Amino acid sequence: MTPLRLLPRVLHVAAALVRYRIDDLIDEAHVIRPLRWLRALLPRPRRQIAALPRGARLRLALTELGPIWVKAGQVLSTRRDLIPEDVADELAHLQDQVPPFPGDVARRIVEESLGKPIGELYASFDEVPLASASIAQVHAARLLPLSRRAGDVPAAGPANVDASAGVPPASAREVVVKVLRPNVARNIARNLELLDALAGMVERWHPQADKIRPRDMFNEVAKTLHNELNLQNEGANASLLRRNFENSDDLYVPEIFWSHTGEKVLTMERVHGIPADDVVALDKAGIDRRALAAKGVRLFYEQVFRDNFFHADAHPGNIWVDPTRTRDPRFIALDFGIMGSLPDEDQYWLAENFIAMFERNYRRIAELHLAAGWMPRHIRVDELEAAIRTVCEPYFTRPLSEISLAEVVAKLFSTARKFELTLQPQLILLQKTLLNVEGLGRQLDPEIDIWSVAQPVLKRIVADRYSARHALREIRKRVPEWLRIAPLIPERIHSALEKLAEGNGPLQFGERELENLRILQREIQRRILAAAFGGALLIGAALVYALGPHQHLWLPAVLAIIGFISFATAWPWKRAKE
Repeated sequence: MTPLRLLPRVLHVAAALVRYRIDDLIDEAHVIRPLRWLRALLPRPRRQIAALPRGARLRLALTELGPIWVKAGQVLSTRRDLIPEDVADELAHLQDQVPPFPGDVARRIVEESLGKPIGELYASFDEVPLASASIAQVHAARLLPLSRRAGDVPAAGPANVDASAGVPPASAREVVVKVLRPNVARNIARNLELLDALAGMVERWHPQADKIRPRDMFNEVAKTLHNELNLQNEGANASLLRRNFENSDDLYVPEIFWSHTGEKVLTMERVHGIPADDVVALDKAGIDRRALAAKGVRLFYEQVFRDNFFHADAHPGNIWVDPTRTRDPRFIALDFGIMGSLPDEDQYWLAENFIAMFERNYRRIAELHLAAGWMPRHIRVDELEAAIRTVCEPYFTRPLSEISLAEVVAKLFSTARKFELTLQPQLILLQKTLLNVEGLGRQLDPEIDIWSVAQPVLKRIVADRYSARHALREIRKRVPEWLRIAPLIPERIHSALEKLAEGNGPLQFGERELENLRILQREIQRRILAAAFGGALLIGAALVYALGPHQHLWLPAVLAIIGFISFATAWPWKRAKE
């Protein structure tokens, strides 16, 4: 889109920003200074608007600009490393409610996407939507009896179960059909062009653009919106989360019907529940709220540190409670468009940080932040430790039941930013999810002790995940790959040495250096073979011990000893002489 065609849209956005006094914030930050020229052309802001906090004014401006801007604000609310806390809190309250599009249009999109008439797909399809948002809207439907497959019946669904038979009849399978809005991809593309242009303006005119990182903010919004344009992504997320909690007494995830799902249509089992924050309805149903609150905290740590796949949009609208289970309550998860996961390294460092925080080991927290590479190595550990102690100690003067782990983590991240902290977006998404989970937990049980619930769960998961047994399982997975690569290493080293000797490599070596490299090549080859042989024997010993008769323990013991000796000979016990 040319700059001339963008101009009307830019003026429309600028007018909304000025109308809600966002221009004051822009002036304070010295961003997009030409906006102040529009003040003389626009009416003065209403007194009620001028009295609102800046975050509230921005939220209202985005709401007026339209649903795509609302969605962008929702995404930005998860990036607390890029925007102020008060603004992020307000943007988190954005409601993605828009007028529905006609039901006959939804019917046509379903038929075009799935390639069949609606009557061949569903026994019934309600053209009046249950809910409507900026990306898609949801319709109630029923599956045809013939559409039922062998794996369609959930093990223990929260609703639609025939008590006499124990399983739902095929004709009673209620579903919801999520349908992408017509022309939404084109509308999003046009708005993203404008957002891209605005990011470029901020990057050009803001004196601290390198810290605000407008391009990063734009890329995050664009990535999230593009993912939500393919409903198969959401279906895949739901399927994985369902497998992780299959037959769970803590969380139920609706089933996805892939035969009735495409890029523009998602068909999912319909569930019935109580919104998790509706305390009155929960009490009326006889739900044990204290047990439910503790389960919510445990579920968060299991998703993050056991499965490394967590629901990152866990507000009460997306988390329901199964009304059929009162003594042993269970959550129901909905809307799987925003899910989070962490790199293995960050997952480990974060788990260790939580444990160190539980134990009030501030030195350990400082060392972990540096070891994880979240901040530069030139930062002094003692200075960082002192800053962390200053943040944490005031919290520990309170009773544990009054301490918010999410609040402590947020304060730590804020303090660490002064020490040039660099975090991935997933960690900020995790922080936002933790805030949601703790907030919901305290709504359900105001006296919940988050720390006493979270600490044993995290320690148990970490002990299992980083145990010797887990390491042995990982080694067993990698041994075939190591054995495949091992014979190739000497040949590749030899080829590299030949190129160096011929002067074709990036470095020049003399005869003495080349001879040392040949000796090192033979030593590396010997160590690799010894390590592979020793590792194989250790795995074999573990398998013989686990599967064989225990009255003959001498065989796995001998294998383990030989394997350990072989493995030990491969270990570089002495540091090579320089």
